Amino acid sequence: MAVIKLDSGYNLGVPPKSCTLAERPAPVLAQPAEVVQDMNLPTLAIVSTGGTIASRIDYRTGSVTSQFNANDILTAIPGLVEIARYRTVPLATILSENMTPAIWQELARAVFKEIHDGAAGIIVTHGTDTMAYSAAALSFMIDTPVPIVFVGSQRSADRPSSDNAMNAVCAAAVATSDLGEVVVVMHETTNDDVCAIHRGTRVRKMHTSRRDAFRSLGIEPIGRVEFLARKVTLAKDAVKRNTTTAALHDALDPHCALIQFYPGMAPEVLKAYEGYHGLIIAGTGLGHTSTALIPQLRRLVESGTLVVMTSQCMHGRVCDRVYDTGRDLLGAGVIEGGDLLPEVALVKLMWVLGNEKDRTRAAIMMQECRKGECTRRSTHGL
Repeated sequence: MAVIKLDSGYNLGVPPKSCTLAERPAPVLAQPAEVVQDMNLPTLAIVSTGGTIASRIDYRTGSVTSQFNANDILTAIPGLVEIARYRTVPLATILSENMTPAIWQELARAVFKEIHDGAAGIIVTHGTDTMAYSAAALSFMIDTPVPIVFVGSQRSADRPSSDNAMNAVCAAAVATSDLGEVVVVMHETTNDDVCAIHRGTRVRKMHTSRRDAFRSLGIEPIGRVEFLARKVTLAKDAVKRNTTTAALHDALDPHCALIQFYPGMAPEVLKAYEGYHGLIIAGTGLGHTSTALIPQLRRLVESGTLVVMTSQCMHGRVCDRVYDTGRDLLGAGVIEGGDLLPEVALVKLMWVLGNEKDRTRAAIMMQECRKGECTRRSTHGL
């Protein structure tokens, strides 16, 4: 089967016998005209880590390629130039599953530098699959007086249903707003009408491919953006611009892990984590594992591993004081993680252990709310 790329961006498959090879000169690609930016508008920094949103279709090869400079981005998404002027920082070009704590640290330093250099807001383009992890990481590593907006795209620019332009425009509107924290901005519905603003420590990707894949868990979105009007509305509990003095706390301890308990899990599984400094467990219900795992968890704790219990449930919080198993887990030294999302708990544990070596103090810090990662009251959420 031969695959032909159509001008519309779609692919057409035809039998090879129906094709005739015709030699033709390679096309000469015209350089895009320089987009004039309005110097009277606020300056935003676009820090790119890769992902679908930081790409465009290359009709010469039929593939999607990264956009590296502001002119490329403004040419592809002309609505951006009406909101701000831009400078770009091409930090990485990776699939988001290849993100690492070391790259989080590089990203935090790059974003902090842009804040220090006077950017009114930061846009971080990122692949959607692990964007929530990275947003949580920067939430803990940076005290920010300006918006830090993570944005991605579920569908590439060559598809008529692409969400990249609307998400990018909404992200720019949020980056110039009165916000002062780390957020994720993505489609709130399947329509091209409103983007939701999700706190970076309370958001999760809930669908593999829908444009409205991202949801705030345990709280409502902290704001919304009306796409056509470019209107940003912030909730009362959103952290406002200039509330915080800029500071960078970029130390991380990568020797941490996240595991999910399942029925029949053998205690030997936990032996693989001996020597780890921290371990997050996504337990069942109120935060349980089987009784058979408790002795090995106790040995991990006694050897110096900080073990924190979260729940596999999307809503509610851990409470290990209701059932005998939970009380035995507490007796073994396991720390309750409240309503921390498991992946946020992992990132927070890396950050806590990177900045606090005393295990008693670190355990206390894991239960303190620092960047909106935990809530005082659980919602029904159903």
